Amino acid sequence: MISEPPVNAENNTSALSIFNDRHPLWQLSFRAFFLAASLFSVVAVALWVASLSDLSFESPITAKALYLPSLVWHAHEMIFGFAATVAIGFILTAVQTWTSSPSISGRPVMALLAIWVMVRALLWYNTITSLAFAIALQSLWWLAIIGYYVRIVLRAKNKRNYLFIPLLSALATVNLLVLGCGLAGKTDLALYFARSAVLIFTLVMAVVGGRVIPFFTVRGAGTEPKQPLPSLEMALLPVAIAGITIFILGQFISLPITPALFMLSAGILHLVRCARWSGMKTLDVPLLWSLHLAYLLMSLGLIALGLSYLTPMVQFSAALHLITIGAVGLMIIAMMSRVSLGHTGRALITKRHINLAFYLVAAAALVRFILPHLGYTLLSWQLSALLWGIAFSLFFFTYWPILTKPRQ
Repeated sequence: MISEPPVNAENNTSALSIFNDRHPLWQLSFRAFFLAASLFSVVAVALWVASLSDLSFESPITAKALYLPSLVWHAHEMIFGFAATVAIGFILTAVQTWTSSPSISGRPVMALLAIWVMVRALLWYNTITSLAFAIALQSLWWLAIIGYYVRIVLRAKNKRNYLFIPLLSALATVNLLVLGCGLAGKTDLALYFARSAVLIFTLVMAVVGGRVIPFFTVRGAGTEPKQPLPSLEMALLPVAIAGITIFILGQFISLPITPALFMLSAGILHLVRCARWSGMKTLDVPLLWSLHLAYLLMSLGLIALGLSYLTPMVQFSAALHLITIGAVGLMIIAMMSRVSLGHTGRALITKRHINLAFYLVAAAALVRFILPHLGYTLLSWQLSALLWGIAFSLFFFTYWPILTKPRQ
């Protein structure tokens, strides 16, 4: 686990002001990033659904003279303002364990969070000037994060984790393309890049999930460790990357094929991989079954995306939200819960209302996927948003006192 200063009579930092860089909130990036991103996701989803529901409130995002259209704002903020922020908080924390080198803490974490907050405010203000400033600050945020990560893994010669360098770079590039296209008024292209980012996130989940889920399962459920199937592991990422590449290129050039076959194949390979991890033996351990279910929903989401190219009976947007809510959302809240407990020296036992939060996120994903196919699109937006909001509010209020206090 990550090493933080233990509490003692001479080193009780909990009494410090939260704006002091020695406060526990700033000890490692996961603390501040998890809390900020989870709270923001509740607010962002509520504002988005309020605008979809025709509620009478005025905001720059819902105004008629748009620089960043509301749909682009929603996609960007949930993918990059929320999910990418949590991923970065996890990776910048985990890299300390991977390399046995100290990770960022204190003022650098405060600076990164300050930039993050400014970007959120500038995008909400939604003028051409604020959007330009947001792009500049978002670029700085990514440069600082990737630069630090590259420096620490190269210095440690930690080749196993070099893979995150192109993955983070791809996310950063797509992030800036979404904002750049929004600034240029190319809404369709901005949304296309946002959807591409979701597919890139499935690669991140494949890498991280493929490492931690079987490892956690063996340790937490006492299952027998299984060696990965070389043929499956060798095929999985190339097939997934091929599907993403075809998806992106298809927007710019005419191709003889669609991503359907590759998405279906990737989903099936993920299903086989997931089935080998003995997920049914984790049903009494919420921190484990939630991860297995998230990976399962990613597999099913990719299959549904592939089917959406082959039949109008499966909606692309609904399938995409099976991934964004069910896979990304559930894995995020499960991993945030585990990291928040483990890296603060607490037992890996979740409270009942956090277990409820896991169910709520999974239910939100199913609602958002199933109801539009039954003709209840607006209800699917509203109900899934409500379930999401309750779940991540439960996380925020449960883990605030844990993440703002020193390690036990």
